[in-house]
Formats: sequence, C-alpha cells, structure tokens
Amino acid sequence: MSKKELGLALLLIVIGGITAALNPLFLSGVNLLNMANLIGLFGIFAIGQGLIIITGGIDLSVGSMFALLGVILVDLLVNFELFWPLAVLAVIGVGLVLGLLHGLLVTRLKLQPFVVTLCGLLIYRGIARYYTQDSTSGFGYAGDIDTVSWLAAGRSFGIPNPFIIMVVVALIMAVVLHRTVFGRYLYAVGRNEEAARYSGINTDAVITGAYVLGGALAGLAGVLLVFYTSSVSPSSFGNFYELYAIAAAVLGGCSLRGGEGSVLGIVLGTVLLQILQNLVNILGIPSSLNFAVMGGVILLGVIADQQLGQRKQRIQSNRAQGLAPAE
Repeated sequence: MSKKELGLALLLIVIGGITAALNPLFLSGVNLLNMANLIGLFGIFAIGQGLIIITGGIDLSVGSMFALLGVILVDLLVNFELFWPLAVLAVIGVGLVLGLLHGLLVTRLKLQPFVVTLCGLLIYRGIARYYTQDSTSGFGYAGDIDTVSWLAAGRSFGIPNPFIIMVVVALIMAVVLHRTVFGRYLYAVGRNEEAARYSGINTDAVITGAYVLGGALAGLAGVLLVFYTSSVSPSSFGNFYELYAIAAAVLGGCSLRGGEGSVLGIVLGTVLLQILQNLVNILGIPSSLNFAVMGGVILLGVIADQQLGQRKQRIQSNRAQGLAPAE
C-alpha cells in the first residue's frame, strides 16, 4: 500500500468515525449492506474510468451508455425473450464495442477524449430516448430472469452480490494493471505518450485497450444497475454517473494528467464517496446538493493532485541540481 493509499484509508476511518458519532445508525447492518451494494455498483465502472484516466484520457459518456445498454437489455429479455446469459453477454459486448469506438476515434483520428466521449454522452442518450419514445422500460412479466436478477441484485452469505462482483473485478484489474506488461504500458503512456512511442510501445493499441476495458466494465455495471432499479427511464437513467466515476478515481489517487493511480485507490475512493454521501444525508443537507458536494470533492482532489505534482517536480529539480539528498 502506497503512502497515498494509506492516507486515504486513514481519511476513510476518520470520516467514518465522525459519521458514526453524528448518527450511530451509520453502523447499522441495513445501512452498511446498502452502502456495500452501492460501492459494488459504482466501483465496477469507476475502475474502468480509472484505467482510462491513467492513460491521460477521460470518458464522459458512461451515464448515457447505461441508458442505452439498459434499454437494450430490457428489450432483449422482454420483447425478444433472449436467454439471459446471451442477453447479458450481448450488453457487455455492446459496451466493449462502444469503448473500442472511443479508442479508435481518439487514436486513429487524433480527436480529444473529452470531445469524443462528450459526443457519445449526447448520442447514446438520444438513441435510447428515440428507441423507447422517451418512455420508461421495465421487466414486467418477463420470464426466466429470477437467476440473473438474484445474481445482479441478490446476496450471497449475507453480502450483496454487486459488492462480491466488484471485488472479483478489482482483483482481476489489479493483476492486469500492476502485474502485466500491458499495465506498465498504461502508466508509461499516461506519463509521456511520445516517449512511450519512441521506446517501442504501440501507444495506440494501449490507449484503445484502456477504452475497451472501460466499455466492458461499463456494460457489466449497466446490467447490475438495471436490475438494481428494475426499470430504465432513458431520460434520467445513469444521469451524471460519469461524475461519480471520475470523483472516485480522482479521490483514489488517479491524476487527470495521467500516469498515476491504482485499483486499490479507486476502490477506496468509491468507498469514501459513499461515506461522504451518507454524511451529507446525516447532516440534513438537501439531496439536491449532492452534485454540488461531488463537484467540490473533484475540485479539491484536482487541487491536491496539482499541488503534489508541483511539489514532486520541485524535489526532482532540486535533486538534479544536487540541492536535496535522495530519500
């Protein structure tokens, strides 16, 4: 565990302690299970967002992807009566393809990730609203979905399944990011894409791979979210969820400049975000201010990241000039 992750864990303990002191119900079984469920749901796509941010990119289309993928999932299960494993794989596959499209637009056409995914944000939600004629879709009398409904929204050994799935995803992505060549390439591209290219790394493939993973994880999270809400309103489903992912990644130590971050940090950032939302509710702050709180959290995270980056540059500059001893 790095110093940044250790500091974040201590911050979690402090804020959790304050929240529990203000309202002992924070530590109740019902609240902890509900938080674990939400941490699982948001943690999955936050990890995908973190991988993209590590390369120096960003994905603003996640929330709209959920709306489109949710509409597709309900349609496949209810209207086409597709066997649920095939429907789930199809939705994850569509998420993967959308991620691939983002990656190709960024790497082949050299478009800015902000522009590409902002367009995706508008396009995907527009398609979802047009396809459903802006009406809410639900499972209704869809048959043979009890198993997938339990897998997506049930519990195993008293623990919400989304949390268990998130832990599995986090372990797999931690191995990919920290124990594989591809993971090292992600960091290299994020720190200096041009230098990585000159060193022989296929930077286009690495960046595209990050967007593909992000899209696949968004597809998985989208399936879980649909069963969590049991319906999809294309005009509001997943609204601003990309902000949750960005906030969790930034809180977890991912630098928006790229080249920094860890899966553990992103998970801790997701937990911290949920505790902060609990604290907002306990303090009686109107829920309408949740986005303002999130925006403030992201701003503070970016400011802290910038200050740490400048401090690191000063230390490296001093060492190069022989003014500071090596640690």
